[in-house]
Amino acid sequence: MQIAIIGSGNVGKALAGSFTRAGHQVTLSATSPEHAQAAATQAGGQAAESNRQAVASAQVVVLAVPYPAVDGVLAEVGDALAGKLLVDVTNRVDPADPGSVLDGSSAAEQIQARVPAARVVKAFNTALAARQADPVIEGIALDAFIAGDDDQAKQAVGELAGSIGFRPIDAGPLVMARALEAMALLNITLQLRNNWPWQAGFKLVGSTS
Repeated sequence: MQIAIIGSGNVGKALAGSFTRAGHQVTLSATSPEHAQAAATQAGGQAAESNRQAVASAQVVVLAVPYPAVDGVLAEVGDALAGKLLVDVTNRVDPADPGSVLDGSSAAEQIQARVPAARVVKAFNTALAARQADPVIEGIALDAFIAGDDDQAKQAVGELAGSIGFRPIDAGPLVMARALEAMALLNITLQLRNNWPWQAGFKLVGSTS
């Protein structure tokens, strides 16, 4: 797949490295073109001068920026996302007041409302960056939970997740992004409260057939 990753921080770099190792073509963008170039060099991908340039030829666009930056990114590239598969990896996080982000909505639903012509899928957000870079722990593939209203888009993201080592799981419609974002908040909160090393991930165990 031709993948554009908007955001060249820990998450963007982790996913870029995994995608390129799996044989996908990756272009990264960032607020700073120099930052995007450094991340692309590290991940084995290409760098774009702007978010719009990164999106132009991509089949899949991965939104890997901090949640407060989402509105600015969508204002810049919103119309260019029409018809494209947009993977939302963002999380709303407030460890001091978790109830403020557990409000019956989700970032993914907000993004879909902002860019209704995009095919928004929530995915990869429940995994920390270390596990996005390597989703296998002691031989066990972590689960990639995928939510969206477009079944073909979810299937494509599932194949993408499987190609980098996750076990893809269809979590249902986009409204289930609320649950996935709560799972991510739980994981992040546990790391902070217990001084854990940011390596844990989610895995459903037991028979699925």
